[in-house]
Amino acid sequence: MRLVRRRLAPQVSVVVPAYSVEAYLPACLDSLLAQHWKSWEAIVVDDGSPDRSGEIAESYASRDARIRVVHVENGGLGSARNIGARHADAEFLAFLDSDDALPRNAMASLMTSLHESGSDFATGSIVRWEAPFDNTNLHEPPWMKRLHARGTGLRIAQRPEILGDVFAWNKIFRRSFWDAAGLDWPEGIRYEDQPTTTRAFMAGTFDVLPAIVYHWRIRDDGSSITQQRSSVRDLADRWETKRMSYTSVRSAGDPAVEGVFLDRVLAGDLWRYFLEIPGASDEWWTLLCDGVHEFWGERRSLTGSGLPPVHRLCGWLVEHDRRADAAALMTWVASLPGPAPQTGNGEGRRVDIPGEVLDLSTVGPAALALRPSEVR
Repeated sequence: MRLVRRRLAPQVSVVVPAYSVEAYLPACLDSLLAQHWKSWEAIVVDDGSPDRSGEIAESYASRDARIRVVHVENGGLGSARNIGARHADAEFLAFLDSDDALPRNAMASLMTSLHESGSDFATGSIVRWEAPFDNTNLHEPPWMKRLHARGTGLRIAQRPEILGDVFAWNKIFRRSFWDAAGLDWPEGIRYEDQPTTTRAFMAGTFDVLPAIVYHWRIRDDGSSITQQRSSVRDLADRWETKRMSYTSVRSAGDPAVEGVFLDRVLAGDLWRYFLEIPGASDEWWTLLCDGVHEFWGERRSLTGSGLPPVHRLCGWLVEHDRRADAAALMTWVASLPGPAPQTGNGEGRRVDIPGEVLDLSTVGPAALALRPSEVR
């Protein structure tokens, strides 16, 4: 009599959307195969990719039964993630972008924490993986390290700043929570991560791990949406996903969480857009001003945000529709070898801007002021 071994159901379903990633997909799937945690399945969603991504995924599926491939017409990242999630069978759900990779302990770290805590999901820190793409060029962003001080069974009121961890792919979700909270990814829009992760943080209990659980490949070929911030479509999508996220936070009715979200999370990436002001189109500038007025114009000023000093000043100029001054300021900032200089003493310490760049007598004091932690 021959003993037939039944394959145990995988504990984690990992959704891997794939589009024009033939150069990166093998490293991504190899990182899954190398995981210390072995109980997983991968659903690779070939999102109508015009290159060999679908073929590569099928070749991996032919060698490892844990990998399945779903071929669909192109619908974008949010759609591909949602399709993959509908094909997922496991008790836990995770997402992995196909140009990135997992360190070997990633899944084990998150799953061990979830089994011990019983939380709805867990999140860990990340490293930026920059060219040349080897193990010597991995850098943990200081703000991610700060956000990921260890904690288990947390609610958002205990750790509101974690809302700045907007990424889809450094987390594992309990599937029962995912479904009960009605979570999915927005479709047809860029920056789809933040609305969904915000909803998750507002709805559930979560573990925060200092462990590095994700290698985020920073591509320099211009294909990444984060390299296209000067386009009107990019900025419009960014405002819309901020709007969706803020709606989730505001509906919870916790002023303290809302304040942290507005000042430290929602404002956090605006400096990247301010850098685009000097070359921006009229339409883009109007859209930038409209968004800043919508979120901060009536409630609070960006001078109270967590932006660096010179970018708080730029935010104040945007609030007052001073385009020429904002462009001159950002052009000057781009020429600096380091942080903007400072001048003054004690409470009068402020950013030192040359008169030919900006007439400081026309600027509100709060827009120039430095905080004690910022004084050099």
